[in-house]
Amino acid sequence: MATITALPTAVQLSKDEILRYSRHLIMPEVGMEGQLKLKQAKVLCIGAGGLGAPLILYLAAAGVGKLGIVDFDAVDFTNLQRQVIHGTSDVGRPKIDSARDTIHDINPNVEVVAHETRLTSDNALDIFRDYDIVADGTDNFPTRYLVNDACVLLGKPNVYGSIFRFEGQASVFYAKEGPCYRCLYPEPPPPGLVPSCAEGGVLGVLPGIVGSIQALETIKLILGKGEPLIGRLLLFDALAMKFRELKLRKNPDCPVCGANPTVTQLIDYEQFCGIRGEEYVEPARVPEITPIELKKMMEQRKPFVLIDVREPHEYDICRIPGSHLIPLGEVPRRMHELNSADEIVVHCRSGARSAKAVEFLMKSGFRKIRNLKGGILAWSDQVDPSVPKY
Repeated sequence: MATITALPTAVQLSKDEILRYSRHLIMPEVGMEGQLKLKQAKVLCIGAGGLGAPLILYLAAAGVGKLGIVDFDAVDFTNLQRQVIHGTSDVGRPKIDSARDTIHDINPNVEVVAHETRLTSDNALDIFRDYDIVADGTDNFPTRYLVNDACVLLGKPNVYGSIFRFEGQASVFYAKEGPCYRCLYPEPPPPGLVPSCAEGGVLGVLPGIVGSIQALETIKLILGKGEPLIGRLLLFDALAMKFRELKLRKNPDCPVCGANPTVTQLIDYEQFCGIRGEEYVEPARVPEITPIELKKMMEQRKPFVLIDVREPHEYDICRIPGSHLIPLGEVPRRMHELNSADEIVVHCRSGARSAKAVEFLMKSGFRKIRNLKGGILAWSDQVDPSVPKY
């Protein structure tokens, strides 16, 4: 396997660095030559969240000389369960600032370049161009396709990872030596089919495992040692504690890395993934009620039925008084429990699932039905702050 970074000639290790990296230096697979490669390497990390946290921490500790970070988000309390690069005192701060401080505390020899911006088709090539390797720690399909295409166009390896609930994936997409992300996933899934971590959850330790694998693969590429995950997709099941591996083949008809590519420049990835644009079909609009209006109905003791379409484990976290639980997946077979003559208000966590329930029930003949705008999160913000948010 070809080494990603050339052996530096002028770069040397200081006495303090020799002591710091001594456990690397005594390994013949790393040694002084390998540590100098790490010091000379330039790695760009997309995201300073769940996957980015362990990835960044271990690359910094290993002595990667230049770490770029792309992120525009702020630290939230819900991040702390898994994003170990941030602490409680960082809540509200830009993630990129929190990550930089942690990196410098771990290894002041690392140069941190902050790209506090949303990654787009307009800026991706300019940002990527100065780095040897790009490590993708994002959680949405438009950015994954954008990262892939930019890496293919620039000839750079893309160290990929993804997580959901108890499962993770990792690979190295490097079009010069194997398939790219589009070879594995030619088309994105329909919008809304794959829930996000905010909707489906993620075990806190899982990104630590997958992000560490990404860091390992990145270091192997820099050193030119071992067998990288090029042409291989590593699947991890945390509940079963099992790893599986799938062989990946380069698609000769791939639109970006194939023999006759049709994608020769970055495109609109939001439109490609169906987030917006001409091919995007807007969900049917449903009647809504605000939390303030719902509170007035309760105070005026107006007769109505409040339906919660979240899952039982969410209902255990918090609930609106007087609500009845009918999970979204059970609505079709349990709608006989509802009287179409009653006034009905439906809610979920943020309003998306309940909108689907309202749409279904309206098609089934219910007319006096409304969706709680913003769900129980909005109820907590606008009516009852004692209701926990999650």
